[in-house]
Amino acid sequence: MHADLHLRLHRLRAEELHRAAAEAARSRTAPHRPAPALALRVQLGWKLVEWGLRIATPTGRPAPLTA
Repeated sequence: MHADLHLRLHRLRAEELHRAAAEAARSRTAPHRPAPALALRVQLGWKLVEWGLRIATPTGRPAPLTA
């Protein structure tokens, strides 16, 4: 391969990588909002944990909840 072609291809690829990196950086700085379905899954998961603690805890004393 000729040196000038190799250099041109290298520069084109470097430009593509720079654009991709800039796009990734922009998307990381945007505030992240969980999808509504994900929020529902989280709520359902915590409810299942609560029910499991109720089942596993002997009656008469509440389960200690620590975060």
